[in-house]
Order: sequence, then structure tokens, then C-alpha cells
Amino acid sequence: MAEETDPEEECHVPIALPSHVAGSGTLDRLVDTARNYARASASENTLRAYATDWAQFTRWCRLKGAEPLPPSPELIGLYLADLAAPRDSASGLSVSTIERRLSGLARGYAQRGLTLDRRNRHIATVLAGIRRKHARPPVRKEAILPEDILAMLATLPRDLRGLRDRAMLLLGYAGGLRRSEIVGLDRHKDDTPDSGGWVEIFDKGALLTLNAKTGWREVEVGRGSSEQTCPVHALEQWLHFARIDFGPIFVRTSRDGSRALEARLNDRHVARLVKDCVLRAGLRADLPEAERLALYSGHSLRAGLASSAEVDERHVQKHLGHASAEMTRRYQRRRDRFRVNLTKAAGL
Repeated sequence: MAEETDPEEECHVPIALPSHVAGSGTLDRLVDTARNYARASASENTLRAYATDWAQFTRWCRLKGAEPLPPSPELIGLYLADLAAPRDSASGLSVSTIERRLSGLARGYAQRGLTLDRRNRHIATVLAGIRRKHARPPVRKEAILPEDILAMLATLPRDLRGLRDRAMLLLGYAGGLRRSEIVGLDRHKDDTPDSGGWVEIFDKGALLTLNAKTGWREVEVGRGSSEQTCPVHALEQWLHFARIDFGPIFVRTSRDGSRALEARLNDRHVARLVKDCVLRAGLRADLPEAERLALYSGHSLRAGLASSAEVDERHVQKHLGHASAEMTRRYQRRRDRFRVNLTKAAGL
């Protein structure tokens, strides 16, 4: 029976020379280059999630006395049904999680030179039934509004670490950035191999060039009406006092918070920062702490900008890098849903 796969090992793409081609220094280097490009086809978080999906499936197969290879649509249909079925007092996995697990299996088979036909009736009909019976409206994170971000900023310390976190919150909010886009920024173009973009600072604002989830895009972050709330001023203060003129912009600090280090922050720091500031600022204090923490995430910054910017929706869509206006509307928590009234327009 196939052994479970280590998620870390699964992140490595098995690209090699054809068996009938003799190796050489040049070809071996090209294999390494191709592997690096293949790894860059998805984020580390996505690759790690897919690896975990495969490991969980192989463990399920072992417990059921089944073989994960070759792909069996009948077996995978049973696996999906088991994921969705309630257990004791606990409900099954959400539809979105099950679909993600299925994508992970498809990638796992592809990595092994095999194809999983997701349209096979044993998979497609089971998944359609799961969607019909268990699908729920998406749970959206709470948007951080202007008064909320001000309260959160007030909780930060006045040391170097506080300057960094202030710049991250303000830039993430005003830029409508994903958390990976915040920590992926470098001071200049091509500073580091793992760069997710770079920053140029001008008199009127900052231009962020991002290698984002949907491709390259530019984000213009203008200066604010006050230095206390200006994301560009906060960024300048951090860069100056941290003495950062090359490489990653948002880096770790020494234990006492007085000195900037070289290591780039992980994107999970943004989520922790948002949650910590939410608690300290007392946002949604009417709820228990666990519910408050579940309501907010790094995405709350992005949703906050979309909900608060009183400009034409097309500008918000471009700023966030959305392909459609409908996606932008999903982020707008307090837009006027009935601004366009087709009932009256139809004469009623």
C-alpha cells in the first residue's frame, strides 16, 4: 500500500530528464531551473495545502484498506461523501473545503503522471449532491472601517516595531492589499528572488508594482490628509528609522523591538497583527473573544477599503485588481444595494 506523503516533500515538483536522455551538467542545471519555475506556478501556501490534501487522502485510504493509486472515481466519490457526512455531533466539512480537497487530489495525481477525471459521474454527481444539500452562503470577514483602523493604530507601541506595524496596517488598508502582497514588497525592483513587488515614493504618494494573484498590477496609494493617518508617511517613517534601503520592506525586529533584522515577515504576521489590534481596540466588544477573532482577518483591511472609499465603483475595482465589478461588490459591506432601482425604472 502506498505510504502517506510528507506535505513538505510534496511541495517539490518531480521534474526530471527523460529516461532515454543521458545527463550532463547543462541539462541537470536546466532540470533545476524547470523545477524552480514549476514551484512558482502556485504560492507556497497553495502547494502546502495541496500536499496536505494528498496526505489526508492516502491516510483515509490506508484506514479503509484501499489503494490510492491508480485513481479510482468510485473510491474518490466515497471519500467526498465521507468528508461531507456529519459525524456524531460534528458537521461535515464545508463545500468549499471539499472542493479544495478534490483539487488537491487532482494535482496529486497529475504530479504522479496520472489524470483524475473530475467529470466522471461517480465524482460529479456526488459533488453536485453535496453542493445542493450542504452549500451555504460564503462567510465574509468583517470590514475594518475608518474609525476602526484609527482605534487599532492607537493600540500600537511607539517603538520601531510599532512603526512597522503602523505602516503595514495603513498601507494594507489604503492599498487594498492581500496580506501576501504586503509582506512581499521590496524597496526596489529585483532586490530579492522572492520579491512580490516593489515601492516607488513620490511627492504625491507611493506607487506599488505588485506581482499579485491575478498577475502584475500597479496600485497608487496617495498621501493622506494628515500625517497621523497617511500610509505613505508611515512607510517613510519605518524605512527611515529601520534604515531599510534595500531588500524586503517589512522585516522582523529584534526581541526588544529596537532593531530591524533582515528576515522578511511571513504573511501570517498580518493576520495576527489585525486580530491582536482588534482585541486591544475593543472592536465588536459585544461578542465573545473567540467570535471576534473569527470575524476579522488580514482580508478585513481589503474589505474595509472597498466598503469605505466613496468613489466610483470602477476605481475600487481597478485598485483591488478585480476582473469584475461583481467581485468588488462582494467586498463592499455597506454599499447602497438599491441605488439602482429597476422597479421604479420599469414604471412601478
